[in-house]
Amino acid sequence: MKWFRKTVSALRPLPAGSFTVDRNGHLLASTLPSDYPISLVRELGLHVLTTFREARTAGLSVTDLVVRYQGLKIAARELRGGAIIFVFPQTPFNSAS
Repeated sequence: MKWFRKTVSALRPLPAGSFTVDRNGHLLASTLPSDYPISLVRELGLHVLTTFREARTAGLSVTDLVVRYQGLKIAARELRGGAIIFVFPQTPFNSAS
């Protein structure tokens, strides 16, 4: 009868908070939930830093970055080589911002 049992998947709520990284991608401070995987924080930080570096190399003055997914909004601002990154759920009420 195990065929008919449903397994309960552990759904993780979308994160809400911010974090800062230095120019090497090391985490300096975070307001994200403590159980949020640090590997995802590092990966996101490195992608943001890479985007800012590539823009600078291309001669573009990009200091702010906003990425909107269907349920998640990520905003980042360059800070003297590092970055502060804001992550929060995108709801119908704040999807225009």
